[in-house]
Amino acid sequence: MSDKNTNNLAFIDGQNLYLGVKEKGWKIDYGKFRTYLKDKYDVQEAYYFMGYVSESEQDLYDNLQRAGFILSFREHSSALKGKKKGNVDSDLIFSVMKKIIQGVEFDNIILVSGDGDYKKLVDFLIKRDELAKILFPNLEFSSSLYKSLGSEYFDHLDKKDVRKKIEYRQ
Repeated sequence: MSDKNTNNLAFIDGQNLYLGVKEKGWKIDYGKFRTYLKDKYDVQEAYYFMGYVSESEQDLYDNLQRAGFILSFREHSSALKGKKKGNVDSDLIFSVMKKIIQGVEFDNIILVSGDGDYKKLVDFLIKRDELAKILFPNLEFSSSLYKSLGSEYFDHLDKKDVRKKIEYRQ
């Protein structure tokens, strides 16, 4: 990508990212991941969507913000608080569509998720020529709905060369 004037936006399904790499036995280094998104995909703003807010996770939230992510928390009813599921899909889709409708200037979208719930959004962005890539956290963990996509539209984070750049190491 590397055009100095490129203004790409990333939208990250945090739960899908976390579970996708966990399934493969590794963790994301959020600072390295944010740098990777900037260097590889010219991402100027990276929106990280998360589920339930808990004070016990404050270190995670702080780390994500220090790394340069814009956090977006899913609102839950009091009956659902404490359950692990994030269910950020509609919030993420709404956020992308809101930027389009409001005429926010950007070049392309990078979506980080393997969840098939985003397939209509992905198809829409492809038709508008506004999808740079969908990044699957784990190729085996991604929806079969994406099998019809050409390889120019996706990549996966668990590839050895990518994982080496973004993996958390103690």
